[in-house]
Amino acid sequence: MSMRPAEIETHDPDEILQALRDFLTEHSQSLLLEEGEVLFDLGEARHTIERAQGKVVLHLWSEQRNQVRRILSARRRGGVLRLKAQRFGQKTPQSLELVNDRGRRSPVTRGGARERYVRLLRRVLAREFPETGVPELRSTMDLEHSFGPAYPRGEQVRGQRAWAVIGVGAAESPAIIDGILTLGILWLTHCRERSGGRRVVEGLRLIVPAGAAATTLARLAWMDARIAKYTLYELDETTETLVERDAGDRGNLATRLVRAADEMAAMAPGGRFAAAIPRVLALLPERAGEAAQDSAGVHGRDRLLPAAGEGFEMRLRSSAELAFLRHGLEFARIRAGFEGESFNRTLEVTIGSGVHETVLTEENADAMRALVHELFARRSVAEKVHGAAMHEVQETGDPLFRLQPERWLESLLRANVSALDPHLAPAPVYAQVPAIAGATDRGMLDLLAVTVEHRLAVIEIKAEEDLHFALQGLDYWIRVRDHHLAHVDPATGLGDLQQHGYFPETRLLSEPPVLYLVAPALRIHPATEAVLRHLDARVGWTLIALDERWRTRIQPVWRKRSARA
Repeated sequence: MSMRPAEIETHDPDEILQALRDFLTEHSQSLLLEEGEVLFDLGEARHTIERAQGKVVLHLWSEQRNQVRRILSARRRGGVLRLKAQRFGQKTPQSLELVNDRGRRSPVTRGGARERYVRLLRRVLAREFPETGVPELRSTMDLEHSFGPAYPRGEQVRGQRAWAVIGVGAAESPAIIDGILTLGILWLTHCRERSGGRRVVEGLRLIVPAGAAATTLARLAWMDARIAKYTLYELDETTETLVERDAGDRGNLATRLVRAADEMAAMAPGGRFAAAIPRVLALLPERAGEAAQDSAGVHGRDRLLPAAGEGFEMRLRSSAELAFLRHGLEFARIRAGFEGESFNRTLEVTIGSGVHETVLTEENADAMRALVHELFARRSVAEKVHGAAMHEVQETGDPLFRLQPERWLESLLRANVSALDPHLAPAPVYAQVPAIAGATDRGMLDLLAVTVEHRLAVIEIKAEEDLHFALQGLDYWIRVRDHHLAHVDPATGLGDLQQHGYFPETRLLSEPPVLYLVAPALRIHPATEAVLRHLDARVGWTLIALDERWRTRIQPVWRKRSARA
């Protein structure tokens, strides 16, 4: 049973139960707040939701606490699910909120910190740049131009010349701090358009908290100096000290490069996962299971098993873990280990992921099979066919269908990357190489491929609109370029990537990668092209807009390229 319209509060136990399950399926990393304070981080805590004596019972536990609540009502608005809850033994209900914003602060606290930062920034700029006077700084919301209150911005004017200036405070999240260059470019563009030729806006001054300049520094090294000048400063808010950073400094963007795994060897007969794979295949719907059996051991290293049309994929997560995915959504995993303190290998099969992960046993096999069948059915593309050529995806509000669209798109591109551009070789295609050290999920997915001319190709994917799309793609391009062109072995001429086993059958060109930015046409933020125009000519980029029916087929509807690409 599905919940009534999101704005309406429901007291029906079935609707409450469904609302909780839907929200936690969509936002598995959400926070549970009680009276505005964080009670549980669902990314770390565990939970169960049950019906007991006609009531919905939510049980949560972590290393710090263990609590049970009866949920009396639920009301959803956007990324927040508001609950009325009752402790056992108490009559007075309490207010709980499930929120999907992990950086959430109370509006009063956040607003007060921003107001203080604006006053501080105005004071520091007046002292450090006396020739331009005290700048007027804006921090109001401007949705038309994508400006928000986290970034105070203004102009420093001296005669007929000016600089655009933008800052961000230490109270903001790391993601907001790292986003300053995108907003700075938009603000610079706005200042130039608004000047109407009355004065020359020479460039952009960016001010970030002390110790938070690494990402912006790395990006500034690849901005086109012919379009604008850039200066970056770190501000210590305690001492009010402003220190200029060298924009030529490449920053310190740590990555880790692991050796390429031999997927086919791990899954082939006699491989370390081979004995357990049939246990998972036995749980699949008949058509997918048969296709997987037919495809096993036939395709190359990065081939999806079976064909992408079946929406089923096997991916090696590490040397000890093999994952099974339905259109990019993981539903099972095999873990290799050792029995006790011996060297006898064991293989454990689990169904589900995160807090819902369950070990597969003979006793629960039927129940797990039913869950897998339900997942395959709910995460399926239904089409309406109009005439011979018109296909329309039947949209659904099912959270399992809508969950992780970027991973769905990634799985399709891994199977058919040449559909983006015939210059891209169909295989091999790797995901998240290199990985960002210390980061688990940046909200985006990256692919690494190669062109038919043997040039590396970085592919940045978005399924939803993202203001920072262009610079996030640049981040990945910078890292891949460094691993490819730095630390070249003088004996073999191979860079880091090929020394670690990537593209073993290809002699890669010693040129920077090409950058592809791929998203559905209606999900490309208007800021993307404005930012791309400010990139250095050495970054060859291609922006590809996909047909919105990408779940049915990958079909570019337009492409835009830099001159170098």
